Amino acid sequence: MIEFSHVYKTYPGSIHALKNIDLKIDKGEFVFLTGPSGAGKTSLFKMISAFDVATSGLVQVAGVDLSRLNENKVAEYRRKIGVVFQDFRLLKDRTIFENIALPLQIRGDRPQHIQRRVQEVLEQVSLTHKYDQFPDFVSGGEQQRTAIARAIVHQPGVLIADEPTGNLDAKLSEEIMDLLERVCSQGTTVFVATHDQDMVRRRNKRRIDLKDGLVVGDQ
Repeated sequence: MIEFSHVYKTYPGSIHALKNIDLKIDKGEFVFLTGPSGAGKTSLFKMISAFDVATSGLVQVAGVDLSRLNENKVAEYRRKIGVVFQDFRLLKDRTIFENIALPLQIRGDRPQHIQRRVQEVLEQVSLTHKYDQFPDFVSGGEQQRTAIARAIVHQPGVLIADEPTGNLDAKLSEEIMDLLERVCSQGTTVFVATHDQDMVRRRNKRRIDLKDGLVVGDQ
């Protein structure tokens, strides 16, 4: 599903963010990506989401060579994946329902389908009672669940989450991880970057460790 083959990423000023990355994540797998700040986690995730390209090497997601995508194909590709950010990135002038519906509207789905699918996802993330609220008037955990709902509403094959619990307390973090595991159990490949070593140990999932742009562990 996700494959990196001899991938290097160098930024101006001879900053080597990634060095000879080789990894493969199978369909339906749940994987943690760990490492200190500056290890290369964000660079790796930017490549998976087609916001950046490798300096050299091959990055493939679901058989798609991301280096060969033109602007139109990049937009089409991004509609097939889900991305969750640490800072939520919700539209403050839209309700919870409207935020979640956005990917389906961009895709051009029919209003009846959008209504039905958003309602399904609201139930999945336990936000049915908040559908008409605006992001600033719900809790941080509810904002993160909204962000996850928006990322999965179009049923992506891959979901990447960059520090999805970084702004949450321990109890809410566990709830968010439970939700991501349920998403994975439905067939979505889930790839989560985190600094929370204790949580990684408790979850007992595959873990890829980055340090100074290198994979230093995969277990």
